[in-house]
Formats: sequence, structure tokens, C-alpha cells
Amino acid sequence: MTAENDKETKKKLKYPKSIFFIISNEFCERFSFYGMRTVLTLYLKNQLKYTDDMSTVIYHVFTMLLYFFPIFGAMLADSLLGKFRTIFYLSIIYAAGQLLLSLSAAPPLGIPDREFSMVGLVLIAVGTGGIKPCVSAFGGDQFILPQQEQYLSTFFSLFYFSINSGSLISTFLTPVLRSSVSCFGDTTCYSLAFLVPAILMTLSIVIFVLGKPLYKIVKPTGNVVLNVTKCVSYAIYKKVTLKGVKKMHWLDYANDEYDTSLIKDIKAALQVMILFIPLPIFWALFDQQGSRWTFQATRMNGEIGNFLLEPDQMQVFNPLLVLVFIPLFETCVYPLMGKIGLRTPLRILSIGGFLASLSFVAAALVELELEKTYPILPSKGLAQLRVFNTLDCNVSVTVNDPELSIALKSMDMWEDRYIKATGKKELSYEADFSLCGITGLNKTQGEIFVSEKNATSWAITQNGLSYVYTDSIDKSTSGDPLIRGLIYIDLSQPDADLKLIRDETVVKTLKINSSSFYETELVKIAHGVYDIRLNEFVKKEVPLKLGGVYTVVGSVTEKGSKANVITVTEPNSMHVLWLIPQYVIITMGEVMFSVTGLEFAFTQAPVSMKSLLQACWLLTVAIGNLIVVIVAEISIFDRQIFEFILFAGLMFIDIIIFSVIAKFYKYVDTSGDEDASEETIHMNEKSGTVNPSYHCDEK
Repeated sequence: MTAENDKETKKKLKYPKSIFFIISNEFCERFSFYGMRTVLTLYLKNQLKYTDDMSTVIYHVFTMLLYFFPIFGAMLADSLLGKFRTIFYLSIIYAAGQLLLSLSAAPPLGIPDREFSMVGLVLIAVGTGGIKPCVSAFGGDQFILPQQEQYLSTFFSLFYFSINSGSLISTFLTPVLRSSVSCFGDTTCYSLAFLVPAILMTLSIVIFVLGKPLYKIVKPTGNVVLNVTKCVSYAIYKKVTLKGVKKMHWLDYANDEYDTSLIKDIKAALQVMILFIPLPIFWALFDQQGSRWTFQATRMNGEIGNFLLEPDQMQVFNPLLVLVFIPLFETCVYPLMGKIGLRTPLRILSIGGFLASLSFVAAALVELELEKTYPILPSKGLAQLRVFNTLDCNVSVTVNDPELSIALKSMDMWEDRYIKATGKKELSYEADFSLCGITGLNKTQGEIFVSEKNATSWAITQNGLSYVYTDSIDKSTSGDPLIRGLIYIDLSQPDADLKLIRDETVVKTLKINSSSFYETELVKIAHGVYDIRLNEFVKKEVPLKLGGVYTVVGSVTEKGSKANVITVTEPNSMHVLWLIPQYVIITMGEVMFSVTGLEFAFTQAPVSMKSLLQACWLLTVAIGNLIVVIVAEISIFDRQIFEFILFAGLMFIDIIIFSVIAKFYKYVDTSGDEDASEETIHMNEKSGTVNPSYHCDEK
């Protein structure tokens, strides 16, 4: 009769309606988080003007904090406020941080952008980190077990589908909002890119609160992490203070205050935690997708036909590949590995770690090729000289030291990027204007000055070789093209306009004052094909490409206007899709390493210690990001390729150490054989269907 009654009960219990509010809330929250984080590094670098290293440091400190605060969120929920109030209060802090970040990115408001952005990021870290361990557990509280066990399984599938959906959509969409919308006089709009996630986070709070009448709210019952911390602290204290008392295990010193079963479970959990030793290094590599790998993408060409793949959009490949690889590994890869004796957890972990190392080898190889496309910047002991001819005639220039004869065509440029110089250096020149037919101007001579570590440019005008300025030849931090005008304008002529026109729309107007010669500011502009108009003169269909630095050389005289566009720094030539192999390899490593490690550790741990292991798991992510911060802050390398090789080497050494430690690990076999060997421990057949989805929220 009991079995029949259970079946009847299962039939009567309907699927909790409250779940749909929780699922919708999670979708909006994940959209908000991943949307913000996707564009964060470029915001730090391009708008807040931090260096690559400092942007990397801030990004990983932020990530470290958001994986550190879940411990306190869990304690708050389990010991004081309960899950509902913890989620609600911390979500308000979270939304406030998102809104503050959006306001900080709006220059017209005049607020200190760096300071307010940092406050916003801290609030976001507190909010998203604090609610991270609570939402899925709160959803689980809505079910009556064991009667609704099948419904609970469906909930987790829906829950993690909402996570992946929010992540995928926002990772793709937010960079489009950033790059395709212009605001506040810039070619990008970070304020909008942060505002949309802020709106989604606010919406998630509204949805969450609307479901309150339907929620089953469980009162706080105490936190196992807190209990374990107290027990361990007490055991250490007693061991130090009790002289002459010997115990079998140092935790046994706490048996006068704490339950024997708790001590036994902590011992078992500590044995499992040894498997977490390699995890921080893995996360140090994995989380650089949002920092170093994104910066790498800014120096590459993202054009695919008429579509532009933004640098930060490359991050979308990871969640996409996770969804592809999980079923692929379950149905194909793991069965094949089983046939050759490799489907044991520790071997899968080792292979996953090796793949993570290999992904950074791939990143280093890409960087090696990418370096060939970088502009040659003036360095110690060297100076650079460029001479621009603004005249509509050929000019020859002779320079001593070294003895050079330069034939400059009309509206053209000559350059020498390797002039030996210590401090300031003087070069004598003689210029021949005989082909120009300018009255009173035949030959001129004088001195050109260049400076060590500087790129100096001189301009030839109707007054001779007379105008000098320090040039900027480095590519823009955002990857957008840079352009300036060098225009000779006769004093008899009125002010002129240099217009950049795209699709018959004037995108930028640079004012040219009537002052013999005028150098405009160096401006950033969206890539594309432009018409360059100087008064009545138009140079048609000039491609301004990603990473290029351009100079419009021209003149305005009584004979009319003329101009030419010169490429000072070549645009990005290596395609961004060359990054795909490293994304494929790191994602394969993620599925094999992090998913397997989490599942294996959970199957080996006592039931009462699983929340402790979750907290420790999140801490390994925080420690991994701390490692990146330390390496970036030390700045021991002047080339990015060396840093990639360092991380690849660290991961490889880490896996070797882990393999040695694993040899001494004694397994707890759930089938009953407590001394099972590695050969008898195999992955759960459902590996990759539940825990991997769980893991997607822990990235």
C-alpha cells in the first residue's frame, strides 16, 4: 500500500510554479553578469586608460573577489537571513554596482570615472558572489523530496539552460552595443553596454520578488563551512596548548567539543581536498580568456565579409564549445578513452590539465606570428624620422649621418625607423625644390632634430622643411584606425575643412586653420571605407582598416586643394579566427579537467561536506586569479609571448606534481571497496549531464 500511496502522491504534486520565477531571474542575472564582464577589460584599457597590465590586474582582482564572496553569501543565507532575503538584499547591491558602472562610463556626468568604476565593480563582486551559492539551492528548496525528485532533475536542467542562454546571448550582444553605437563623441558606447546589463539585473530583482507568494522559504539552520572552520580552529588550538598529549590525528584534539561524526567527515574531506591542489593554476590560465586573450584579439583583424567579429566577442566560443563538447565527450570521447584504459578520473584530469597548458602554447605561437605585424616603436639608442611632402611636386632631400639622398614624391612620405641616437641628435639637410616652380624657393638647408625613443616628423611646405612634431605611430588600444591631417594652407586662403565621409554621411570634420601649416589632432574612427574631402577635393573610397595609423597629407593654395592618404602604421593583418584553436583546446581542457575534478571530488566526499567542497572549489578560482594578478603586477616580461609560455610551463609542472600526489591517494569506492585502485574507479555514466551544467555557472 505504501508504494501505491507514493505513486498517488507523485501524481498529485504539481510542478512548483515558483520555479519559473527563479529560472527567469537566473537568466536575467547571468545576462547581466556576462554582458558586463565581456566588455570590462576593453573598458578598463580604452576608456579608463589603464595599461594592458593594470587592466589585467583589475580584471582578475575583480574575478578573485567574486569567487571569494560566495563563502560569506552561504554563511549569511544558512546562518542568519535565509536564502530569499540574502538573494534579495545582495541583488540590490549587485544592481546598484551595475548602474554605477554605467554612470561612470558617461563622461558628461563629470563623476570620477576610475574611482566610481572601482566602487561599482566591488559592489558587483559582493552581489554576484554572495548570491552565487544561494539561487540554485533556493530553487531546490521548492521541491518535496523524494516525491518530486524527477521534477528536481528537470529544474536543474532548466536552471543551467537559463545560465548558458543568458551567457551566450549577452557575450555576443554586449560587444555589439559597445562598438556599434556612438555616444558622447566617441566611436563606442560603454555606458550603454553597461546600462543594458544593469536594466536586466533590475528586472531580475522584480521577477524574483513577484514570485515571493509562491516560494517555499526555509529558515536558516546553520552553515557547515562555519562549523568546520570552528572545529578545525579548535583542534589546532588544543594541539598547540595541550602539552604531552598524543592523538592519532590532529583533528582528534577537538573530540571533547565536537561530534565524532563531524570530525570523521572533516578528515575525509581534507583527504579529497588534495585533488584541488592543481586547480588554481588551471583557473589562472582559463580566466585569461577575458583579459590577455581579449587584448590579443584587439591586435588582429576581425573582418568576416561585411561582418566584424569584435575582440571581446571571441569569448562566446567558450560557452558555445562547452555545449558542443559535453555530449560529444560523453558519447564518443570517453567511451574511446575507456577502450584504451584512460577513462579513470585522475587520468582524465591529467589530460585536461595538459590541454590547458597546450592552449597557452597555441596562444604563444599566435603571439609569435602576431609580433611580426606590430609597429616598430622607437626604443633605447634609436630614433625615428619621417618627412612628409605636402606639396604637389617632387622634392629631393639630402641628409648627412648617414649620408642619404631622399626622393620624395608629391604628397608622399619618407621614413627611417633605425637612426642611432643618444638623447637629442642633430642632422644636417639640404632640400631641392627646383621641380616645384615656386618663386623664391629653389634650395634650402638647415638642421633636423631627432630624439632617442621618439618618432619625429617633419613637413615640407612652400616655406621649406620647417614644421616638426612628435608623431604617434602605435596602434590604438581599441584596434580602431587612427588618422590625422598634415595640411599646408596658404595664408591668403580661408580656413578649410577636412571631412571623413562614410556612406554619404560626414563622420568627422577636422578644422584646418589658415596658419601656413596645420597639424590636426590624431583621432580614432570606426573602420570602413571613407571618402576624404579637403574643401572641393575628394579622394574616393579610402579603406581605413583595423589597427592602421593614417596621415592625410594635403595643401590648400590659390590653385586649389589636393590631398593624399598615407599609411604610417600598417593595419592588423592576422585574422582573429587564428585564435579559435586555443579556445577549442582550453574548452576541451575545461570539460575534462574542471568538470571531472568537481564530480570526482564530490563522489569521494562525505555527504555532509559537499557544501564545504563547493566553497573550496570557488576559492581555487579566486586563488587562480590571484596568481594572474601577481604575474601581471611583477611585469617581468616585455613580450607577451614569454608570459604565455610561463603559464603553459606552470600548468605542465602542476600536472606532473598532481600525478605524483594522485599515486598516493586512497579511493573511497561507493560500491563498497574502500581500498579501490585507480584502475577500478571510473567516471559516473552521467558525467557531463548535471555537474558540467553546474560548472557553467562557476566560470
